[in-house]
Amino acid sequence: MPQTPHIVSDVMTRTVVAVGRDAPFKEIVRTMEQWKVSALPVLEGEDRVVGVVSEADLLPKEEFRDGDRGLVAERRRPSDVAKAGAATAAELMSSPAITVHGDVTLAQAARIMAVRHVKRLPVVDGIGMLQGIVSRADLLKVFLRPDEDIEEEVRRTVVSYLFPGISHALHVNVREGVVTLRGPIRDTSLVPVAVRLVRAVEGVVDVEPHLTGPDGTGPDGTGAEEAR
Repeated sequence: MPQTPHIVSDVMTRTVVAVGRDAPFKEIVRTMEQWKVSALPVLEGEDRVVGVVSEADLLPKEEFRDGDRGLVAERRRPSDVAKAGAATAAELMSSPAITVHGDVTLAQAARIMAVRHVKRLPVVDGIGMLQGIVSRADLLKVFLRPDEDIEEEVRRTVVSYLFPGISHALHVNVREGVVTLRGPIRDTSLVPVAVRLVRAVEGVVDVEPHLTGPDGTGPDGTGAEEAR
């Protein structure tokens, strides 16, 4: 059967730059510049994540610097106005932090990022202690898998699993992450299952099934090319 999907701990960055609640505004800016990051976890105690401070949290300071804060406040959220006068990480941070556990799948982490509109997630253990950080770029690392590795996994975990007696007669080709399955099978009702399992393989971009029944037809009774 297909192997277990990769999880966040497989791709996360384990060495994380963070700041404490009392970190002053300029220290936060310097840290972001030094480490070329756009957000920092905020910690208290023994590395427990209590928030995240990002460039977006810092910008109101500059936005309101030359203007009438009261006038601009009428058109902005109260939180932005408060951050314009903030001086420490505790006052600037977004809290509670949106975090994720290391055993969450990459698909689940990507969904959290999309729904919550964040670019990265601190990775914490069961009691909220910082373990690492995962970014959008980390989640895309699976698509850097060599085509040869994807082909081997598709053959081993999908083709051999679904079609054990005829797997040698089926052709699997992978180009730029797109998997093509070609050959005759006994039961064309398994084609949708094969497609679903191949899509679940890490690094697969798309699937093109050209699997036909004994009479040369596809799963819907059409010819192989028509069924594509």
